[in-house]
Amino acid sequence: MQARVKWVDGARFLGESGSGHCVVMDGPPEAGGRNLGVRPMEMLLLGMGGCTAFDVVHILRKARQPVTGCEVALSAERAESEPRVFTRIHVHFVVSGRGLDPDRVRRAVQLSAEKYCSASIMLGKTAEITHDFEIREADVAPA
Repeated sequence: MQARVKWVDGARFLGESGSGHCVVMDGPPEAGGRNLGVRPMEMLLLGMGGCTAFDVVHILRKARQPVTGCEVALSAERAESEPRVFTRIHVHFVVSGRGLDPDRVRRAVQLSAEKYCSASIMLGKTAEITHDFEIREADVAPA
């Protein structure tokens, strides 16, 4: 895996992934930025959310669960002093579908957290990570 990051100006950087996708990162005005992009630490949190959401959807689909949606809300705390690593992260899944089995959803979340989500497992080296989930019954489209 490769990536490139190029300084643009102030506290703004352009990141390009090895697969050719770009993202703008910027800092707040008090740090010389113009608030034109996501902060790098926010990017880490977003990456973890995407990684674990991908896993949960993939696991549920393999289990033939009728999943129709998955949202992940993350909240994190950082250390007070440098380096300001994440110390706590809470991950709340909202999984939608028709007749989802709560035990299968619980197991998918657990497997992502403990076995598959590289980002979660890596961030778990410095942060206490907790998870919970809720299931929302998907609306049935009118016939």
